[in-house]
Amino acid sequence: MAVLRSICVYCGSGAGSNPAFVKAAVTLGRAMAEADIRLIYGGGSVGLMGTVARAVLEAGGEVTGIIPRFLQGRERKMDDLTETILTEDMHQRKMLMFERADAFVALPGGVGTLEELVEQITWAQLGRHRKPVLIGNIDGFWDALVTLLEAMRAEGFIRREMDVSYLVASTAEEILPALARAVCETPETELRRQAAAGPISRM
Repeated sequence: MAVLRSICVYCGSGAGSNPAFVKAAVTLGRAMAEADIRLIYGGGSVGLMGTVARAVLEAGGEVTGIIPRFLQGRERKMDDLTETILTEDMHQRKMLMFERADAFVALPGGVGTLEELVEQITWAQLGRHRKPVLIGNIDGFWDALVTLLEAMRAEGFIRREMDVSYLVASTAEEILPALARAVCETPETELRRQAAAGPISRM
């Protein structure tokens, strides 16, 4: 049985206008540290990215930040992480984030967060991995996306034989239990094999 050891969290480089988003990032970060789950994230110190990373660190957890060299200034690379990895481009960053994580969570964010989330859902749809992907629908932020995915399914663009797999949690407190249950259903050897091979190299 697989064990949830690390989670890649995608989220905004801004904090957003709703205080519930920052609160959720803090709650998730603390819960991850308490459960001894390593955070894998984009390496920045601003916005929700910085909030979740600081919450993990302040609660005694471990954080791996993966950031392209050209974004160090814009996203204000956090310097006191457990581990920092500098990459040459976004493709390498996303590949390393995939390899290091047992599961993925998207908290509220902008187009970059959306792109990263949809990419992981797409890779899963194509059978390139079975790692859980969870939409952190805090205060209904992702309602429009969930509705769009349902419409794609209803209109036949997401077919039964090529269905998309994702979880949805409406609160930060629901995220870890949902991911833990999903990971338990994935054989340990499958998670480790996926991390070693990676979805891009096999496509």
